[in-house]
Amino acid sequence: MKEYKTVEFESSDEFIEKKSRFIGYVKPVKTQDEAVSFINEIKSKHWDATHNVYAYVLKENNIQRYSDDGEPSGTAGVPVLDVILKNGLVDVCVVVTRYFGGTLLGAGGLVRAYSHGSKIAVEAGGMITMAPCSICSVSVNYSFYDGLNILLGDYGANIENTEFADKITVTFSLKQEKVSALNDKLVDTSNGQYSLTVIGEKFAKV
Repeated sequence: MKEYKTVEFESSDEFIEKKSRFIGYVKPVKTQDEAVSFINEIKSKHWDATHNVYAYVLKENNIQRYSDDGEPSGTAGVPVLDVILKNGLVDVCVVVTRYFGGTLLGAGGLVRAYSHGSKIAVEAGGMITMAPCSICSVSVNYSFYDGLNILLGDYGANIENTEFADKITVTFSLKQEKVSALNDKLVDTSNGQYSLTVIGEKFAKV
């Protein structure tokens, strides 16, 4: 499977436009059920809002859904969806809540406002790239620990666990195509004292 972009965590941000309050929410989701559950959660939280506009894109079956939730057609849900698509994101659900402030924004103003609400939401969620990764483990002496950390950083590894005992055992994820090169460098740097063990694989942040 190929790498893909998504958001790292659930988050939100907000702004005021001509006295209307817009709150953008984002959450990483894997299924329609998860997306709908998140949308309903926000709707329940903001039951008194004027609109709760949403859009989501799922990697599986390339599913795309959106709703204007009562705003003029094309001025709300589509702009929210466009931000997700233009950033190349999948497995993402965005909800933009609006509390009407008494001043009409017009069609162009609504498009800009909902686009901005979606944009600040996905930025708050932290856009990341997920890729097929190997889960690796290596045990080193304390004297080599700093050198190992530098190596892992140079190759873009994500440290998942570190155990301090007689030796230090570090478990990390790394893009599959980089494993061989990192292992060669580790063997070389440690004069053959250390090498990696691949213990699994998964999609992970790179």
